[in-house]
Amino acid sequence: MPKRNPASTAIDSKLLKALCEIQAPSGHEITMKDFLLKYIAKEKKNWKHRPQVIVGDLLQNCILLKFGKPRTAIFAHMDTVGFTVRYSNQLVAIGSPDAETGTTLIGKDSLGEIECTLEYDHEHHAFYKFGRGLDRGTPLTYQVNFRETPTFIESPYLDNRLGVYNALKVAETLKDGVIAFSCWEEHGGGSVGYLAEYMFKKWQVRQALISDITWVTDGVEHGKGVVISLRDRNLPRREFVEKIISIATKRKIEHQLEVEGLGSSDGGELQRSHLPFDWCFVGAPEANAHTPHEKVHKADITSMTLLYEVLMKEL
Repeated sequence: MPKRNPASTAIDSKLLKALCEIQAPSGHEITMKDFLLKYIAKEKKNWKHRPQVIVGDLLQNCILLKFGKPRTAIFAHMDTVGFTVRYSNQLVAIGSPDAETGTTLIGKDSLGEIECTLEYDHEHHAFYKFGRGLDRGTPLTYQVNFRETPTFIESPYLDNRLGVYNALKVAETLKDGVIAFSCWEEHGGGSVGYLAEYMFKKWQVRQALISDITWVTDGVEHGKGVVISLRDRNLPRREFVEKIISIATKRKIEHQLEVEGLGSSDGGELQRSHLPFDWCFVGAPEANAHTPHEKVHKADITSMTLLYEVLMKEL
């Protein structure tokens, strides 16, 4: 594989912005599924190797892209946090949104487009402020304000539209592997088990990379490279993680090591499954997680994609 400098690798901001703007909170991933299928149908002719696209009722709203003779899978969840309209003007959280009073929420119900305001009472219960009542069950998400500087990208829903973006970029050159676009990750999961079983039985795939976004913390910084997570709430098998670290080090790809006791991902579902999957969370760090102001350094995005390209070839 030709060497590339992560700092100079171009980011397709137009694609990333389009992904962030799609309203697809947990349980409502159909809009992201439709976007991805249209994108893949249009772009796959330009990819180095064309995948088999696997969809259908047995996969619900998930998508599998199978390239060549796969050994490793990439899991990228399509959903985001948000809110569901309850009764009167009450809201119930989807996942764990973290937004301040006055945040603009958008959606659509039987009476049309919605642009309302988020409010909280003294007990921190969430409500919406709008000129009419909204249909029960209507999903609401943050209004997207995509901001880009020479160094950073800031937007709602970089978690995990950036993980989806990364998977699409890797697909451009991928020869052997599976990409799984999963559902429900932000609200407890539920799709990864049957996706893993499908690829394990069909192709004997039993190792995975989790293409998701982690946190900037006291030990993980902006601009210091993609994060290889040694653990979060879950514990991946150390031999597999050390193999990934060895490849990143040998290839001189800038990276950081993370140790956390909280947080989870699609990797947690793999660990809890009955299948002998090895997995590792590999992703760029962001500030302001689950807020309308998620922020990621561009160099961390490019090192993420570069490491995935190498790992999918060498694992």
